[in-house]
Amino acid sequence: MERDAKDRNEPPDRAVVLVGLMGVGKSTVGRRLAGRLGLPFVDADTEIEQAAGMTISEIFDRYGEAHFRDGERRVIARLIDGTPKVVATGGGAFINDETRALILERATAVWLDADIETLVERTSRRGHRPLLRDRDPREVLSELAAKRNPIYAQAPIHVESRPAPHDATVRAILAALQPEAVHED
Repeated sequence: MERDAKDRNEPPDRAVVLVGLMGVGKSTVGRRLAGRLGLPFVDADTEIEQAAGMTISEIFDRYGEAHFRDGERRVIARLIDGTPKVVATGGGAFINDETRALILERATAVWLDADIETLVERTSRRGHRPLLRDRDPREVLSELAAKRNPIYAQAPIHVESRPAPHDATVRAILAALQPEAVHED
C-alpha cells in the first residue's frame, strides 16, 4: 500500500534554515528534523566557534557583536551552498540584512516562534547566552521579540514551538515543507 503524501518525509532540494529567538529550539528541533528528512544537520553557531577557535561569548567579548555578525554571515553563506541540509542559526542571524537576503535567496527559511514564558524557561537551563548576561531574561526576550519578530515574519514558513515534545514541532515543519496537494473540482 502506498503511503499518503503527508506521511512521506521527502527531503527538500535546498537547505532548510531554522530562524527565531534564542531558546525556541532551533538546534534540538533541527537535529530531529534532519533525521526525519535523511539530511545532514549543521548548527551555524558550532561552525562559527570552530572557524574562530573560540566560543561565541569570547567572540562577543573580544571583538564585539558587529565582528561576530560578519563572521556569522560568511559561515552561513558557506553552509547554504545548494546542498540540501538542515541549518540551525543563532537568534540574530536572520536580523542581519545581508544574511537574511542570502537565506531567503538560497534556502527555505522556517521561523520557529514561541511565547516569552516558554523562551524564558528554556533559556534558563543554560548560561551561555551573551545577550542574557547580567540582565532579566524576560525583559531581554520581550525586547528582542518586539524588534525581531517582524523580521522573522519574512520567512515563508512560520511554525509555533509550544511547550510540548519537540516532535510536535518537527511534524508541523514537515507538513509545512510538503507541497500543497492539487485538488481537482
